[in-house]
Amino acid sequence: MPEQWFALIIVGLVAGVAAGMFGIGGGVIIVPALTVLIGFGLKTAVGTSLAALLMPVSIFAVLAYYRAGKLKIATAAWVAFGLLFGAIVGAQIALGLDGRVLQQLYGIFLLYMAWRFTEPRTWWAEWRGQKAPQAASETVIEAAWYILLGVGLGAGVLAGMFGIGGGVIIVPALVTLLKFDQKQAVGTSLAALLPPVSLGAVISYYNEGLLDIAVAACVAAGLVGGSVIGARIALGLSSSTVKRLYGLFLLFVGLRFILQF
Repeated sequence: MPEQWFALIIVGLVAGVAAGMFGIGGGVIIVPALTVLIGFGLKTAVGTSLAALLMPVSIFAVLAYYRAGKLKIATAAWVAFGLLFGAIVGAQIALGLDGRVLQQLYGIFLLYMAWRFTEPRTWWAEWRGQKAPQAASETVIEAAWYILLGVGLGAGVLAGMFGIGGGVIIVPALVTLLKFDQKQAVGTSLAALLPPVSLGAVISYYNEGLLDIAVAACVAAGLVGGSVIGARIALGLSSSTVKRLYGLFLLFVGLRFILQF
């Protein structure tokens, strides 16, 4: 057990809260924390983060969303299948290339999605006491299996490269492309990330000596409790509030990818 075990559990707890609220894996918090607290190199932090996320740490959060009727199992299954193969590809890219340019492009994409989710024009109208523009009535689109598989593949590649879990791709895709309710997108994303979809990527990092199992176990312990807390917070808020909070979260993540902090 590393000396910093308590701090690592707290890192997992915070990442778990974000995971339960926003449907992400939590790696976007874990990876920078490991580089600062433990002094890990980026690739070791990514490998260790993926190992922590490999365990079914969000099981209780997924059950909470399922009981609330905010989970589409068939959608989650196809996305998870894509994640399985995408993560292997992403790990091989990360191990062989400098991904700085891709990170910055990805950061720009996240800033765009943050704008879409926070809806600043609506906030401005509400602040001025004007009636906010009403979005057109939309229903969930039943996407073909290959579209869901593609979402999972794209999310898996980024997960394998950056250790982020893939939820920052899955949730915006479900909301923007398939018109999911925000809470339903979060619950479905968590369900897709529940199986050990990053196993191939974890094995790749392990074979390169870029993984600390003891650290991953400590972080995973915190993730379990944090994800339950995050799910309860999200289910207690309105979908529009969760959507805006998620947009602010994407803003932070996008800036971190662009500015490398």
